[in-house]
Parts: sequence; structure tokens; C-alpha cells
Amino acid sequence: MNAFEIPPVAKVAIIGPECTGKSALSAYLADYFKTAWVPEYARQYIGNLTRPYTEDDLLPIAHGQLRIEDEWARDANGVLICDTNLYVIKVWSEFKYGHCNEEILRNIATRHYDLYLLTYVDLPWEEDPQREHPQQREALYTLYLREMQHQSVPFVEIRGERDQRQQLAREAVEKMLATRKP
Repeated sequence: MNAFEIPPVAKVAIIGPECTGKSALSAYLADYFKTAWVPEYARQYIGNLTRPYTEDDLLPIAHGQLRIEDEWARDANGVLICDTNLYVIKVWSEFKYGHCNEEILRNIATRHYDLYLLTYVDLPWEEDPQREHPQQREALYTLYLREMQHQSVPFVEIRGERDQRQQLAREAVEKMLATRKP
């Protein structure tokens, strides 16, 4: 392997609607497994804009997410925890704009993940200037669930209080790591 290749690591993507505990769960899993976790690039990107984001921003956000995922994989300890992936951009784009950029769809088809953790909407809504649809979380969850049911990577629904969510996620990652072929 040369200096530019990404070491083989298992990848776990945590996806779901807004305000469902993805970042907190990512931080917990990274700490538990003593590894790196990839933050949601969209938060930084949108936070740096001096205007409202538009559909044209979704492709640069996707590029940024993939770039930091590849960079952080180099520092991962056997497993990389991803606080979101391109499915989040796809679902959001289709929900908000009625379609998704073809390049994002191609990247979804070619990127490999070993496990998805789908966070449910049973956590209370917390206001945040980047969050938009508190009344639509259940509808968005249904869209995520359909996406997971129509792809081939295992997924686990994450529900309940914080401790229960952490246990479900931890056990799912442990099971995936135990059965993963190098």
C-alpha cells in the first residue's frame, strides 16, 4: 500500500432524520471502539455560508463528505464511524427538491459501507438554525427506511433512550466486526 491508499477499515454510517442523535451516537461509538469518527460536513459547509443554502450546494457538500471520510479512514482503528453519508444528502434532496444529482447517486452506488445504523425520531426535537422540519421527521424516517430496505448492506434501527441506543449500536458494530471478512 502506498502513502495515498486508504487502509482497509470497516465503515459504519449513521443515518436518519434531523435531530435523531446521529452525532452523539457517532462520538460514543468512536470513543467505545477507540477510533475516528467523521463529522457531518454539511454542518460546517452551511455554517460558513453567508446566504441560505441552495440545491447547488448539495454536490459540494457531498464532495466534502467523501473527502473527509477518505482522510479520516487513515486514522481509524479498524472501524470508521461516519456521522452521515450520501444517503442523507439523497433523501434530503429528494424530499426538498424532488430529485437528486446523478453524481451523488453514482457515488452512493460505488461507495462501500459495512453497516448502517438508522436512527429513529423518538428523541425530542432540539432547535438549531440548520434544522428545518420538526414536523416531518416521521415522514423522513420512512424515506430512510425505504432506502435501507432497497440496498444490500445490513442495517439496524436505533431506537429508545440514550443507553438503549448506545447498546443497540455497540452490539450491531461488534457483530459486524466479528463476522467481517478482511
